[in-house]
Amino acid sequence: MKIVLASKSPRRKEILENLGFKFSVVTKDTDETSTETDPKALTKELAFRKGKAVAETINERDVLVISSDTVVWCDGKILGKPKNEAEAKEMLKLLSGRRHTVTSGLSLSFNGKIVTDSEDTDVYFADLTDDFIEKYVASGEPMDKAGSYAVQGVASMYIEKLHGCYFNVVGLPVRLLCKLLKELDLDPQAVINK
Repeated sequence: MKIVLASKSPRRKEILENLGFKFSVVTKDTDETSTETDPKALTKELAFRKGKAVAETINERDVLVISSDTVVWCDGKILGKPKNEAEAKEMLKLLSGRRHTVTSGLSLSFNGKIVTDSEDTDVYFADLTDDFIEKYVASGEPMDKAGSYAVQGVASMYIEKLHGCYFNVVGLPVRLLCKLLKELDLDPQAVINK
């Protein structure tokens, strides 16, 4: 069996590598616009679209395609990747001293069958000082991340606690991945060992 990750995310790639998956990365430009405002529905829709677009380009059987999409949301507002430094600072100020939720949609495709679901993790930030926000944004770390921070990076110094899957916040919910593999009648351990 071949495994394909339909994502350019270095964090998703690293999670799969650390689990022992052997895979290739194949991406296809996909329309990520949506009228959906519910984070669970939005991430599932986008993960499904990304995976389906890649799966349709593969003309062989026994190829597992893994795709995902992650958003951060707070006060009903969905926070994607910041467009610029000013937006990154605005997002971090919104998250400062508060709880927010990270939602990832995950979609797996195998031999014509597609399963899709989502995972939520609550993240609690301590108060972020203006000085920290300025320096953090200037470092460039927040610029390609939903919500303008990386849980595994410098921002971890200000995370008081998580409720849910840590790997979901990084960008690929591992427990949900195992659940969806089983829904495709694939044994997660056997898939990893191949």
